[in-house]
Amino acid sequence: MYSSIRRLLGILPVTGNGHNCISTSAVCQHIIKLTRLRVVDNSEIGKLAMAEGKPPRCIHIYNKKGVGTIGDKVLVAIRGQKRKGIIVGVKQKQKALIPKFDSNNLVLIDDNGTPLGTRIHVPIPTVLRTILKEKTLAKGADYTKLLALATRYV
Repeated sequence: MYSSIRRLLGILPVTGNGHNCISTSAVCQHIIKLTRLRVVDNSEIGKLAMAEGKPPRCIHIYNKKGVGTIGDKVLVAIRGQKRKGIIVGVKQKQKALIPKFDSNNLVLIDDNGTPLGTRIHVPIPTVLRTILKEKTLAKGADYTKLLALATRYV
């Protein structure tokens, strides 16, 4: 009786006898609320948080979908403070010609779009140029300094 209820709820697969079958789901690699992010610039607050082993967590994503992708602006909690940042790399599967990264990367910015650090340590995708140009015209913030800090592009 319990196995039929489990099959209806989706816990057990419909095929098989149910004794040795395990239902697993894919790893969630989207950037949503409470996702840990890796600060990849040399801002002081970012270096301290990463050295302590307490990476920033996403509080809010500034888009209509609620799921962050490359180029989205996010609000993060870092060392007891609220800071804004731009996502420059994600682990989730991407469209064609957009690279997939090993970690969810973030660059911290001010309210007007100026980066807090002076250098970005990881390569950023070239498609970020076009994404941020579109968002710069729409929102009024200037992200050209963020693109100038990057030394390597993928």
